[in-house]
Amino acid sequence: MTNHLAVAPWSLGLPDASPPAGMSLYRLPTGFYETRAAFAVKGGAFSDKRRFAASAVLITHPAGDLLIDAGFGAGLADHVALLPRVERAPYSREKTVKEQLDAAGYDCANLRGVLVTHVHWDHVSGLDSLHVPIWINADEMRYGAEDTHGAVFRTVSAGLPVHEYAFDGPAYLGFPASHDVYGDGSVVIAQAGGHTFGSVVVFVTVPDGDRYAFIGDIAWQSDAITDGLERPWLMRKMADTDAAKVRENLQRVIALRDLMRIVPAHDGGAYESIAALPARFPTVDGSQR
Repeated sequence: MTNHLAVAPWSLGLPDASPPAGMSLYRLPTGFYETRAAFAVKGGAFSDKRRFAASAVLITHPAGDLLIDAGFGAGLADHVALLPRVERAPYSREKTVKEQLDAAGYDCANLRGVLVTHVHWDHVSGLDSLHVPIWINADEMRYGAEDTHGAVFRTVSAGLPVHEYAFDGPAYLGFPASHDVYGDGSVVIAQAGGHTFGSVVVFVTVPDGDRYAFIGDIAWQSDAITDGLERPWLMRKMADTDAAKVRENLQRVIALRDLMRIVPAHDGGAYESIAALPARFPTVDGSQR
């Protein structure tokens, strides 16, 4: 019998945020790999095939742009070959983040970096063609350096500059500490851990007032949030460094599900409310390239 997590809704109000008028949010799908619901959520059916999305999100902001995660990269086949055989799955690669940005005429000089939710292969593969700083905290940097699951990260991050941020802000929506990227509450990184040493949740508020929680791999699919479902026991043992902490973090984001859009990293449908990249980005003078 499946045990559903019972969680009371968040009742303490939402933090202030003042996103600037020029801020936007865009989705960049880079492909997917195939697995089964039985491996995704407790009680999932083996007959239920799931596509695990590998996506990035572009935040444009007058103070400089950021990517959340990097999706699949140009060297994806080589990256998959670095995984243990039991972790390899059939996959399909679409255009990389770099290819999509180039096709849209985006100037990558505007990118302050790639903010990684954590350093597992399907979140960092695309760093292989993005020559920008990696935004990461000290605990996650240590995980990437020490853990066997950091092999792809060590490969794609070689030679890239690192922007190491600290959790210098207060508790945020139940998470113990935070970092306000722009100082306006529009993008706040919350300390989570549990999946990896330094995995994070990225909270984003856009000018129309919509709020998003990019939760990385606290949950892989949206039914974990809507139905209060953890990962199956075996997957918790294989995927998480601290399953109890992941459970706490899952309860925290479930409590927020009526207040904002919760985006598990590998649920393609969870990104659908985010705009696609424009066909062409405007130049500085407002004309189309």
